Amino acid sequence: MTDTLIDAPSFTQKLEASRAASRVLAQATTAQKNAALQAIAAAIMQNESRILPANRIDIANGQQNGLSAGLIDRLRLDERRLAALARAVREIVALPDPIGDVVRGSSLANGLQLTQLRVPFGVVGAIYEARPNVTIDIAVLALKSGNAVVLRGGSAAENTNRVLVEVIQSALFETGLPIEAVQTIDEFGREGATQLMRARGYVDVLIPRGSADLINSVVAESTVPVIETGAGVVHVYLDESADVESAVQIVHNSKVQRPSVCNALETLLVHAASAERLLPPVLARLREAGVTIHADERTRAVFADAVAATEDDWTTEYMSLDIAVAVVDDLDGALDHIRRYSTHHTESIVTNDLARAERFLAEVDSAVVMVNASTRFTDGGEFGFGAEVGISTQKLHARGPMGLAELTSTKWVVRGSGQVRG
Repeated sequence: MTDTLIDAPSFTQKLEASRAASRVLAQATTAQKNAALQAIAAAIMQNESRILPANRIDIANGQQNGLSAGLIDRLRLDERRLAALARAVREIVALPDPIGDVVRGSSLANGLQLTQLRVPFGVVGAIYEARPNVTIDIAVLALKSGNAVVLRGGSAAENTNRVLVEVIQSALFETGLPIEAVQTIDEFGREGATQLMRARGYVDVLIPRGSADLINSVVAESTVPVIETGAGVVHVYLDESADVESAVQIVHNSKVQRPSVCNALETLLVHAASAERLLPPVLARLREAGVTIHADERTRAVFADAVAATEDDWTTEYMSLDIAVAVVDDLDGALDHIRRYSTHHTESIVTNDLARAERFLAEVDSAVVMVNASTRFTDGGEFGFGAEVGISTQKLHARGPMGLAELTSTKWVVRGSGQVRG
């Protein structure tokens, strides 16, 4: 375990404080939680002079330590991104509080009244890399849904995350909620992450966000239940009926708008009958933006300005200005390729054929499936959630962008008048 301050609470003490805070939050009113979120949004902007210098230190350290361009982009905060974070917090304030919502209910023949209600998980753990925006996103979504949260944000963003958590805790104190509702365990280093994965009984659910290696490690090692947020080997398929302008715009936006994130396009598939019509304008636009094309032989026969793709390219989440491109015989070929290589995150078809669109939607087994839209829309903010905890690629409880409702469980309330079972 890494050295800590003499007066710093122990790891177990922090988790015990989180459980105590979660009990307070579970009883907090919507007004109390919203007041805390408003204070957090204001504090983010008021503390720009503390947050951005800390972030610049992390950026400099990351560059010195050889972090990839994609991770540096995820790590970076500036005035615009900080303002967007504050705006997202205010959007969450405006969303309905899920706690206490009635999922379903019924009256039994014996007079018992059954009601299934949404309730918080309790304590949510998060392990993530080089993404200080996640510190804000998960913290405020957890608070609004009545959960305490324990954060392990990694060494790459340690300075930024420390300041962000201090800012959040100050806002909680000002509004009368326990500051232990949001805590970081970054001071405990890698050992802290390992212990968080084993903190069953203290932590109710664990959410990893980051590289495939990080996510796979947490899924394999954790004894705490995990909501898996998967890597994004994201596909766009250009059907035979796709028009050129839509294909160019959707592919360009999916790949170039922000290539370092998990919903960015990584593999482009093109119907063989439209390859000569669509590939030159689509790929030329990407090359103008600085994208390196990793292409199969059929693609290079049409567009020579490309490097030969290898088997590894079909499984790579580049998070950079790189893309893999393959020509497939037909929709069946596209579906086969996606089944083989997809991480079940997001896939999109560009088509003017309704039957093919509906077949694509029905047969592709991913968290988000699209027709004639950029994959960059797979995002909690774009879906109207204000922010997201992550994008779940599993099939249990939550799938796709996770907002407030995905941080809740349910309990059954039974009201009787003396009934006994015969």
